[in-house]
Amino acid sequence: MLYICPTPIGNLEDITLRTLRVLQEVDLVLAEDTRHTGQLFHHFQISRPLESLHEHNEQEKTERILELLRQGRKIALVSDAGMPGISDPGGLLIRAVIEAGLPLEVLPGANAALVGYLQSGFVSPHFLFYGFLPRRKKERIAALEALKGLSFPVIFYEAPHRLVAMLEDLLAVLGDRRISVSRELTKKFEETRRGRISELIAHFSEERPRGEFVLTVAAGEAAEPEEKDEDDILRLLEHLLASGLSRRTAVQQVSEKYRLPKNLVYELALRINPEG
Repeated sequence: MLYICPTPIGNLEDITLRTLRVLQEVDLVLAEDTRHTGQLFHHFQISRPLESLHEHNEQEKTERILELLRQGRKIALVSDAGMPGISDPGGLLIRAVIEAGLPLEVLPGANAALVGYLQSGFVSPHFLFYGFLPRRKKERIAALEALKGLSFPVIFYEAPHRLVAMLEDLLAVLGDRRISVSRELTKKFEETRRGRISELIAHFSEERPRGEFVLTVAAGEAAEPEEKDEDDILRLLEHLLASGLSRRTAVQQVSEKYRLPKNLVYELALRINPEG
């Protein structure tokens, strides 16, 4: 059995009794950093074999771990903080275990994304956890362009040395939306700042960012639909068609501009050019 065991993201009191029991019972614990997990084990007086599993060796170690699981060994997977596989190593191993038809059990526990999301106050029925954006600016901008049309909050992770550059790109692509930036969640110096993206840029440009960050960006604020009567819509359609656009493209543009059903705009377009 492979147990996916979340560990505290800061405050050691957040570990669950179930996780402590499993870590005491397994034959082997796979850790992102054995030194870091060793400190956790020392605090809770856990004495089990530790072996590293991180982004640079996960692929080469996976087959050996599968063989141990086939032999009936009990193995726990932990990351340095939070849930393994969520912006941390472990995803490849989890997928391989499932594909091999071997038993897997995921334990619930601490997760920085959800804590930061609820700290934001932007709670909605839907949200997207994105994690880390690409490090290169061009790729980061492209990723944000793909996200800007979403009508619900988006949660990101970011490292302190890239925070201001990321905020500047958020502002450039998404506009000056509301944002919540949390750092050092559950730790002694936990802090959450809320405001417009431009306000947070100003703050973190003056104060050097420290700690690991969770950012929650609010959904875009929809503008009020522009009131237009039927004659206005017909005139715009006529102009677009006269400019050489196809009827389909003209209908699409007018439908998006006035937020009207396409079939309604299409019927109006037929009045202008029934044969087109």
